[in-house]
Amino acid sequence: MQVKVQKLVPEAVVPKYAKEGDAGLDLVAVTHTFEEGYEGYGTGLAFEIPKGHVGLLFPRSSVTTKDLMLKNSVGVIDSGYRGEVSLRFQRVDGGEYSYLVGDRIGQLIILPIPHIELVEVKELTQSDRGVGGYGSTGN
Repeated sequence: MQVKVQKLVPEAVVPKYAKEGDAGLDLVAVTHTFEEGYEGYGTGLAFEIPKGHVGLLFPRSSVTTKDLMLKNSVGVIDSGYRGEVSLRFQRVDGGEYSYLVGDRIGQLIILPIPHIELVEVKELTQSDRGVGGYGSTGN
């Protein structure tokens, strides 16, 4: 599948897979800002996610070496969005280790999404699990 990507600034890096078989395309920071409550990283890129698909922004595993946590856990890029893709991280435990401009800061995964039509009912079909919630299936 081809997805259109636009460099909004010359230094933007078109994402690529680090290794064959990887799920996520690595995103590189071209800007780093400090705002109240978070650190922001711009990629300098905009995408045209195909209709019927969604772009999901995840942290890279390297985030474990930083004192950062992706602020919204998983970012969502809807197919109609054409602005710059950016990631916001929250500092953890008063840490000092952040990403730098030029670092790979996250990964983009593009997936198909079904169009869901919700049907309101009086009762749901019974299941083995039933209403068991957190921890109900064991450790």
